[in-house]
Amino acid sequence: MTDGHARQLFNPRSIALVGATDKSRWSWNTFANLQLHGFAGPVYLVNPRGIPVHGQHSYARIADLPSGVDLAFVMVPTAAVLGVLGEVADHGIPSVVLLTSGFAEVGDTGAELERQVTDLARRRGLTILGPNGNGYINATAGITPYGLPIDNPLRSGPVGVVLQSGALASSVLNFAQSRNVGVSLLVSMGNESMMSMTDVMRYLIDDDATRAIALFIESVRRPVEFLALARESLVKGKPIVAIKVGRSRVGARVAKSHTGSMVGDDAVVDAVFRQNGVIRVDSLEDLIITAGLLAESGPLPGPRFGFITASGGASEIIADRAEDEGIEIPEFAPETVERLRRVVPPFAAIQNPVDVTGYVLIKRDLLRNALMAAHDDPSLDALVLVSDLPRAEPPDPAAIIELYRQSSAVLRGSAKPVIVMGNSLTDITAFGRDVARQTGYPGVLGGIHHGLTALGRAVRWSGLHRDALHSVAPAVPAPRAELELPDQMESSWPEHRAGRFLAAHGIPVVPSALVTGPEQAVRSAEALGYPVVVKLAADEIVHKSDIGGVKVGLRNAGEVLAAYCDVVSAGYDAGADVHGALVQPQRTGGIELLIGIVTDPAWGKVLAVGLGGAWVEILNDTALSVLPVDRSQVLQSLRSLRGARLFDGPRGTEKADLDAVADMIASVAGLAQRLGDRLDALEINPLLVKGSQVEALDALITWRHGA
Repeated sequence: MTDGHARQLFNPRSIALVGATDKSRWSWNTFANLQLHGFAGPVYLVNPRGIPVHGQHSYARIADLPSGVDLAFVMVPTAAVLGVLGEVADHGIPSVVLLTSGFAEVGDTGAELERQVTDLARRRGLTILGPNGNGYINATAGITPYGLPIDNPLRSGPVGVVLQSGALASSVLNFAQSRNVGVSLLVSMGNESMMSMTDVMRYLIDDDATRAIALFIESVRRPVEFLALARESLVKGKPIVAIKVGRSRVGARVAKSHTGSMVGDDAVVDAVFRQNGVIRVDSLEDLIITAGLLAESGPLPGPRFGFITASGGASEIIADRAEDEGIEIPEFAPETVERLRRVVPPFAAIQNPVDVTGYVLIKRDLLRNALMAAHDDPSLDALVLVSDLPRAEPPDPAAIIELYRQSSAVLRGSAKPVIVMGNSLTDITAFGRDVARQTGYPGVLGGIHHGLTALGRAVRWSGLHRDALHSVAPAVPAPRAELELPDQMESSWPEHRAGRFLAAHGIPVVPSALVTGPEQAVRSAEALGYPVVVKLAADEIVHKSDIGGVKVGLRNAGEVLAAYCDVVSAGYDAGADVHGALVQPQRTGGIELLIGIVTDPAWGKVLAVGLGGAWVEILNDTALSVLPVDRSQVLQSLRSLRGARLFDGPRGTEKADLDAVADMIASVAGLAQRLGDRLDALEINPLLVKGSQVEALDALITWRHGA
């Protein structure tokens, strides 16, 4: 779908309501919306009986309509849709909003009908939004072909909204309006038979009226396109804020690996969004508040904020929530403290956050004066003024309006961004909206809790935006000849085969000898040097220690002989196809990590980095990234682990060389990328890190059948 198709769909000059009838609330609502919100072009009604509808003349057939109709809003019964779309195409109407339900959302029969609709549309050059959606609201242009009531006045503004939910679209709109957050375009996607969420995202990224994009996502149907658009939007400085519902976990995407059991759908979505600058939220309120904040503020210069309040309690909540969100509250410079001392009462708190106290009820300009005293403090990147718009209109509103006009001038004249935040999340009243309109007062964040949440996300996004302006995406390594593999590959390669493969491609692996008898085991142990480890070699047994298939700390020939017999017997008792045993030198000390790569069906290869060995299931301390990744991203993942302090060498242990670890993990990720679709999963567990020594102690590779 091209941007031209979307532009044509969302900007019609004339609209036909097909299936219009006084018996349908959908019909009444859509017609009333177009009338109430000022659609400038003609609205034609089509009813098969040709009788007056909604007090207006109707046409019995689409063919009877005047020429030049740009959009057909179709709300006929499901069985009639195909025929009606044929008539729409015959009349040369290029765009369709298909309100009708009863398609893929109801099962196989509906899905087949939807396929027929899509085939017809593609053959005849139609662009369809829907089916099973409410339509859209182009508030910027006053075009509202939307099947549910839209309250008046409709506030237009800089937030574009795309929802894969019809029922929630009006709830999101109503909340945005209640917080005085204007929308540019709101689209209820329906089944996305033709027009997809990513098509609308592309339109909004290029739309000058839109400065932030809010998404309600049930599923990302075009992941490659979504990622490209997310990166483009991040670089352009147009934030995308999203709710992604469906926090299901895949119990074991790759049943034979630890990684598969730890990498769930939702965790991968988190990684995808984080890497590509999509701000993930978990409530409709935060969706609109965060998008509204960034649409007004744009990228913020840094995390250091000054707060001006009229409440000690508010200051305490702010301090707590700021710490949660990684927002810094630095001490003011001495000259700032002196300026504050001159403008606030002597009993006010002049540290950051500033509490000017309830004296603001007597001296109405107190908050504004405190803001002016603090705004150019050298330690601050931005400021937050905790203040609400007025709720009730006084008998003489002129004084209130003048107060807010003066405050607005100060806010907008500040050399640093100033964000206004209310104490609690309440609706902005009609009078408050009118004051804001008359005075140019900025948007007010909804409450300290949601406001600080939005502020923290905005700061993090702003950092990602700055990084994106100067970064180059990690390159996918080109295929190399040495990666040629046997034509016939088993579904999994156990440790001895996986280890040899990794070592052959430059990954440091602990020395290992595959032996098939006890005497050979002893010779190998003597060659490697005591102490050694003896492990069962059997393809079916992945977690060998669970069945007694691992013996450690072996210091002489007798112990090795006994260990070989024990691990092989354990394999036979488990019914495994035993290949013998592996003999390896014993490694002690250091930190054990897990490095896993699995293939997600939507997003491709996913890298998991975490604490390994016996701690895998206990701590589940894992950081995910979607490939490709570079060394700096791997370092960021390592430092994000809850157990990252272990790398610093606590209590006399050896400090880990994180640069060496990151280099090794980046090499593993690069190898996985070069293997392409042939690789399903690769796991190294544990990866031993001992100072600058980085070594794989165990490995598993799973290949994709038929690749």
